[in-house]
Amino acid sequence: MSSRKPAPAEADKAAEAAEADKVFNAPSRTNREYLRRMLALARPERNTLIVGTIFLLIGSGMGLLYPQAIRVIIDEALGSSGTDKIDKAALFMGVVFLVQALAVALRYYLFTVAGERVVSRLREELYRLVILQEVGFFDSRRTGELINRLSSDTTVLQNTVSVNISMALRHVTAVLGGVGLLFYTSPRLTLLMLVTVPPVAVAAVYFGRKIRRLSRGVQDTLAEASEVAEETIAGIRTVRSFTQEESESRRYAGHIWRSFELARQRTTIMALFTSAVTFAGYAAVALVLWYGGRLVVEGSMTVGDLTSFILYTLLVAFSFGAIGSLWADFMRATGAAERVFDLMDRPSEIPLGQGERPEAVRGAIDFDAVTFSYPARPDVTVLDGLSLKIEPGQIVALVGPSGSGKSTIAGLIPRFYDPDGGQIRLDGKALVDLDPDWLRRQIGVVAQEPILFSTSIAGNIRYGRDDATDAEVEAAARAANAHDFIVEFPEGYQTSVGERGVQLSGGQTQRIAIARAVLKDPSILILDEATSALDAESEFLVKEALDRLMRGRTTLIIAHRLSTVRDAHRVLVIDAGRVAQAGSHDSLMADDDGIYHRLVQRQFMAA
Repeated sequence: MSSRKPAPAEADKAAEAAEADKVFNAPSRTNREYLRRMLALARPERNTLIVGTIFLLIGSGMGLLYPQAIRVIIDEALGSSGTDKIDKAALFMGVVFLVQALAVALRYYLFTVAGERVVSRLREELYRLVILQEVGFFDSRRTGELINRLSSDTTVLQNTVSVNISMALRHVTAVLGGVGLLFYTSPRLTLLMLVTVPPVAVAAVYFGRKIRRLSRGVQDTLAEASEVAEETIAGIRTVRSFTQEESESRRYAGHIWRSFELARQRTTIMALFTSAVTFAGYAAVALVLWYGGRLVVEGSMTVGDLTSFILYTLLVAFSFGAIGSLWADFMRATGAAERVFDLMDRPSEIPLGQGERPEAVRGAIDFDAVTFSYPARPDVTVLDGLSLKIEPGQIVALVGPSGSGKSTIAGLIPRFYDPDGGQIRLDGKALVDLDPDWLRRQIGVVAQEPILFSTSIAGNIRYGRDDATDAEVEAAARAANAHDFIVEFPEGYQTSVGERGVQLSGGQTQRIAIARAVLKDPSILILDEATSALDAESEFLVKEALDRLMRGRTTLIIAHRLSTVRDAHRVLVIDAGRVAQAGSHDSLMADDDGIYHRLVQRQFMAA
């Protein structure tokens, strides 16, 4: 593949830029606010950082002492008054360097460990806040984007709140201490040297703003690349089946090279800024040499004084240049901070732990004139004034054309979303008044393609109730017709299912999901196309397990297969977001012109 950056269409770039701009619609904050909040992340490590700062001051202080020893050595050597002071000054320098080395090592260790702890807590808190968001949040955010914030962005912040803070403090200490000693040595030379500071300060503000903007762009485009990689790797079988390897590689490369272009622009600005700071520093040294040399000739300074002054000037110039580079890094970090903190500050629209928690659940469900559109598609009405009632313990089947709103109804009951209009009630209580966490504990869901996690079979079943004993896990597996195939594996219940359960067949995966629901022992059961993708043998075993699971529970079945809905107490036909027909299977079949009759006839014809 060529390494040349491909040129995407202007419309694509504009759309991507617009998408990046509207990520969270968070209020704009200043660099100072982001820096203050980044530094606040280190507050729990203040004791460690205080000790590290003490060693930092010791190390920096030692660095400020050795030019004085050099001044003594030069002046004594030129004065030819003996070697005693020279020997003592050299020994003093050796002690200074030893103490400085030990202080630097301890300072680095303490600041780095503190930074690792800070970023670990940050990732933990960020992940917790992400998974507490409502389901609609994830409809409009891709997995790769969120993973990039948890990994790449937090790593940038880690460097800022640990090593970069340490380096900044060290160089600031060197600058302040060096300038103080410069004034002590020669106030006139010091004032001459400091004329370079104001231009550098103005440049830092100007370049810092540009660096922050470009840094956010780099992180955004890297997140887009991560999204492509996550999608294609997760769906590698589909990619391979349609021979889209080259196409996906080009798509990924497009994002990478857009990121490179922004990074190149950022690097150019940082290079210009670093160059300006470096020039200012060495220009100050040149001024010192010029004017200091004149002062030595005039007898206003000794050679030793001038030498120590030059060393302090170099130290200050180097530290000042390093501060400029660190300032650019801090501006880069504010781009990552903006993404992380905007995400952390976003409140969930359906917060957990708030609302009533009734002591008992009968299982009566009532939809009253419910209207709904998905947050990601607000202009498409999915449910349009839908009303329906499900009595406690009743088995109700939802049928209808694809896209009619059946799965949406199932998603509203556990309050994955809130309706735009109307009201949904459980046992007469509005769902919006109930604690969503409590509500979801009363509901068991078995989907058409259930998700298993990359752990053992026992771990996936225990997901229904994490405090279940091994005996209870086995009992749930037996009820789900899963025990027999589980024990045939060499590792039995400890067998790993692989990522998303890829090491199990469809029927096995479905029965593990049913066992998980059995263990949860919910009052309300939602079966969303739970047998539609299975062969006849697997369907028989799954249906038998589902029949046991449904006993005594309010059950909502979403299905197309006649065998699944025949035994339901009521069948509701959903069409265009409304209940078009309602009744038993036999009564609906008696209406030759009804939607249900047509759906069944088409199924027989397809068979």
